Amino acid sequence: MQHTPSLKTDQAPPGDQIAAILPVLQAYFDGLYHCDVALFKTLFHPKAIYATADESPLLYRDMPTYFEVLAKRQSPASRNEARHDAIDQIQFAGENTAFAQVRCTIGATNFIDFLTLVREDGAWKIMAKIFHIEKGAR
Repeated sequence: MQHTPSLKTDQAPPGDQIAAILPVLQAYFDGLYHCDVALFKTLFHPKAIYATADESPLLYRDMPTYFEVLAKRQSPASRNEARHDAIDQIQFAGENTAFAQVRCTIGATNFIDFLTLVREDGAWKIMAKIFHIEKGAR
């Protein structure tokens, strides 16, 4: 059964632009839920960054390091966790740059992710994942 995240449509850009980004965001949520490194390798630009200032010192990872961590995680799917995915907003700056603010829950932790996407050779890729952690939230 495919899970569909909620989207606040009052902030949605024109249909063609959003239609191109939604599959990437859906796959992103699926990749998180299943800890699917192979899928993430198709979604993230090879030079993408992963960071949060909610850990001390600031946590920064390049993609190979992030993929190693992801591969070792027990997936929310394997624990049969309910999914709580949402797209809060999508913004575009021209034809090749986009920003998505999304939310998801893993275990008892909520994450607010700021995803910057770039379109290269016609394909949208996540170039940066900067996130906020809300521990113990539901």
